[in-house]
Amino acid sequence: MKFIRTLGFAAAALIVSTGVQAEQKFVNVLTGGTSGVYYPLGVALSKLYGEALPNAKVSVQSTKASAENVNLLQAGRGEVAFALGDTVSNAYKGDEEAGFKKPLTKLRALGAIYPNYIQIVAAKESGIKTLADLKGKRISVGAPKSGTELNARALFKAAGMSYEDFSKTEYLPFGESVELMKNRQLDATLQSAGLGVASLRDLSSAIEIVVVSIPADVVQKVGDPAYEASVIPANTYGGQTEDVPTAAVRNILVTHEDVDADAVYAMTKAMFTNMDQMVAAHAAAKGITVEGAAKALPLPLHPGAERYYREAGILK
Repeated sequence: MKFIRTLGFAAAALIVSTGVQAEQKFVNVLTGGTSGVYYPLGVALSKLYGEALPNAKVSVQSTKASAENVNLLQAGRGEVAFALGDTVSNAYKGDEEAGFKKPLTKLRALGAIYPNYIQIVAAKESGIKTLADLKGKRISVGAPKSGTELNARALFKAAGMSYEDFSKTEYLPFGESVELMKNRQLDATLQSAGLGVASLRDLSSAIEIVVVSIPADVVQKVGDPAYEASVIPANTYGGQTEDVPTAAVRNILVTHEDVDADAVYAMTKAMFTNMDQMVAAHAAAKGITVEGAAKALPLPLHPGAERYYREAGILK
């Protein structure tokens, strides 16, 4: 992993904006934890990018996900990153409350991708069935100031709750949260990820679970258009026999302004012309459509991506 990070850190110094695709020496894809959805999709993207940019060294980096990713992009320590839409919006605007003291103005969009579903999963033996039942319980809300943790703050606030309502609040990645639940050291975990995320599939195969409903009226009270009422379909996880209402937030594939436009064009085209490989990497990619990729973005499109969408007839 140290080698991969070194490649990413060197990238900013080696990128030259000549408009020649071959001059993109490095492409470091910033993802998330290995038990999430970002990582397997990032691996799939890296293979497609490697074919589209044969003269570039393409690598994948596991990170703490959304918030860390946009900060790394701003610093030139990566070329492409996965991030939640609300995190990207906060970063581009410079929302200090969300952890961004200054606007990250170098960020540019490759396009919107699949939605993250905010999934609150409890151990059945905990007796938790509703949001209110979480009071007095032990819960993990994701790494501090991560996209998942910012989602947790927003939703609990909308539900009239705070971390002080819990007997214990842990700030842990998906995999670690699941291990603590298996060992009965936690009652519930909130994970913002694509449907069928590996960590929760693992949990549901180990213990009996309850997927906690997030009602539509709570989602509306968040007051952020990035949050939409949605549903986790029945049988997404073992033992989940009914549809469960929840909130969804679109993910965005992000780059920065110094990445070569021809390279961004080639990378954008590579993904949308090889969606079968993305879906094979993770079923969440079924939610990626070229028709929705350039709509309602919270930051400007990179010129290379814009060129592809115009060519594809998505933008006029």
